[in-house]
Amino acid sequence: MSNEAPDLRDVAAGLRGGIGLVVRRLRQAQSEGGLTLPERSLLGRLDRGGPATTATLARLEQISPQSMGTTVGGLETRGLVGRQPDPQDGRCARVSITESGLQALRDKRDAQTQLLASALAHGFTPEEIGHLSAAGPLLERLAQSI
Repeated sequence: MSNEAPDLRDVAAGLRGGIGLVVRRLRQAQSEGGLTLPERSLLGRLDRGGPATTATLARLEQISPQSMGTTVGGLETRGLVGRQPDPQDGRCARVSITESGLQALRDKRDAQTQLLASALAHGFTPEEIGHLSAAGPLLERLAQSI
């Protein structure tokens, strides 16, 4: 084995390809409720960041206010989000995730976790699982530095 440090562009390209494929496969994982990608993204943002106006959410998600309104409306109809008057501006409403929305998000995350755990159990050696376990915190740190 060579003592030369790997080329950073090669490492970056390998990570991008591998992470991209994992993300695409996880997005395909089925769970109860059939959330779309924009719905999952919005619920996740509300879970992490708390209530926000639709205008703020549209800006953060980098979509049009009309598209955000449609997404919020669909989630509201299903009881996954609710709207309350904005305390700073009574003309606006703040959108928040409901307990049903949190459960839908947990169901999706659980389905994805089970998919990963099953793949690990059936295709990887204990040594490889150890390497992947060590990579998790490094990938989080990498994501935070981008």
